[in-house]
Amino acid sequence: MPAFDPTLLVLLLIAAVGIISQNTAVAIAMLLLLLIRLTPLQQALPWIERHGLTIGIIILLMGVMAPIASGKISMLDLMRAFTHWKSLLAVAVGICVAWLGGRGVPLMMSNPGLVPGLMVGTVIGVAFFKGVPVGPLIAAGILAVALGKW
Repeated sequence: MPAFDPTLLVLLLIAAVGIISQNTAVAIAMLLLLLIRLTPLQQALPWIERHGLTIGIIILLMGVMAPIASGKISMLDLMRAFTHWKSLLAVAVGICVAWLGGRGVPLMMSNPGLVPGLMVGTVIGVAFFKGVPVGPLIAAGILAVALGKW
């Protein structure tokens, strides 16, 4: 009989939190990782660790930019982004968040011991505070700035 694997329990607990909080993104992600871990697909985990973040960002950007690609946001709408103070503020906030995310990736890679705390905080934010799971990058960026590593 195989030994108890605490990693499986952690994935199950986080999936349960996702289900209880009605956050399907968290639940599906944890259940997929659980499935991968329990099958021969486990060999793909190092690849997912290396490339998953980039693939996730690509998919996120596609989702955000789809209204432009579909024509729901016109060139006129894009031009308005530079003529109204709220739109200019949105541009500035977007720049700030992208900059923070850029500081977060290297911090997460150079200090893997910080990742569990960032992940737990993100899961709590997603599950209980109606957040979205892009938090680890921004959280790591804020942490990098706080630690003076920017």
